[in-house]
Amino acid sequence: MNIENKNGVSFLTFDSFKTAGVKHGFSTRIGGVSEGVFDSLNLGFNRGDLDENVRENYRRIASALDMNYERMCLSKQTHTTNVIIVDEKDAGNGLTKPLPYDDVDGLITNVKDMPLVTFYADCVPLFFYDPVKEVVALSHSGWRGTVGKIGKVTVEKMHEAFDCNPSDILCGIAPSICKDCYEVSVDVAEEFIKAFGDSHKAELLRPSIFNPNDKDKYMLDLWAACRLVFLEAGIPEEHIEITNYCTRCNPKLFYSHRIMGANRGSLAAFISL
Repeated sequence: MNIENKNGVSFLTFDSFKTAGVKHGFSTRIGGVSEGVFDSLNLGFNRGDLDENVRENYRRIASALDMNYERMCLSKQTHTTNVIIVDEKDAGNGLTKPLPYDDVDGLITNVKDMPLVTFYADCVPLFFYDPVKEVVALSHSGWRGTVGKIGKVTVEKMHEAFDCNPSDILCGIAPSICKDCYEVSVDVAEEFIKAFGDSHKAELLRPSIFNPNDKDKYMLDLWAACRLVFLEAGIPEEHIEITNYCTRCNPKLFYSHRIMGANRGSLAAFISL
């Protein structure tokens, strides 16, 4: 991914999505007005930051990405695999009008000029764009969402609602925690073995580097797992772009729950037709 800066606001983009001409971006901490632990481009209303600061941050990132602030449609994430279709009536959800839904970790639309927005601080942001059917989507894939294969759920819903062919869809895995930073317990590791099979165990899990003598700790590769989910959904290998930025490794650039805990801001993914 590439870091771009416009009017002092820094964000990341995928080469393949830029080549396809779809507006998109993943935010950093840089370019906002929030202060203290929220410094500076916090995009989460539920973090304890001042609402007026968060709204100004949205205006700034909207301008940087050339997206419509008034029509942004936000998610309400709870680590589920719930993915919904949003349409014209949903323009402004969560930003200029109240959210009408709960428990939504993925959004899909074919509506022009209605940016989709999902939130992060180590979990994996998944981007989707079908240039043939003109459909975009975002999904939030933490470890629970990855075990539940929310990436595949999103592709299947794109097909059901808009007849999208997986072979046409571009997919992106955006900044999130990397395999050298994500230590998990044995129960989480076992869930991944159940979901992906023993054949992929070595690809996804390694002995802990933080607690090398603890056999109940593993290092988990969420990026590799999400890639496997995309391939299982029928996405061509060459249509998958994977980030080179870890949120935990770069706390000056990103908010990281593993470093900062709950006392922090939120990053966001954006995509718009």
